[in-house]
Amino acid sequence: MNALLVGADRLGNIPDVLQQFGIRIAAHVSGRDSAHQRRSAPLPAGIEMVILFTDFIGHNVMQRFREAASREGVSLVCCRRSVCALQQALGKRIAMDSCDRCAACPERSATGRRRH
Repeated sequence: MNALLVGADRLGNIPDVLQQFGIRIAAHVSGRDSAHQRRSAPLPAGIEMVILFTDFIGHNVMQRFREAASREGVSLVCCRRSVCALQQALGKRIAMDSCDRCAACPERSATGRRRH
């Protein structure tokens, strides 16, 4: 899965965590450029997930990338820029995505939604 990372100047051990989840960094945007706050351009081609590091970007940048992910139907993960926060957020997101694909899940109610 290809991901766009938004926020943080340095990634540190983040690429190692992403690799454990089968995620490849297709692009990384620090969010410091003022154009990132105003522009509503589409996401780069081939992006399947947007990861926002919320403690390193402003509200306008966050809103712009949230809207772009929503518009293009791409998964969105928001967390702080720490290995633990990223692992927890990805664990929840991947478990949720996997569960949403399983129609025969015993955890689903009669309406088709997860009960947990």
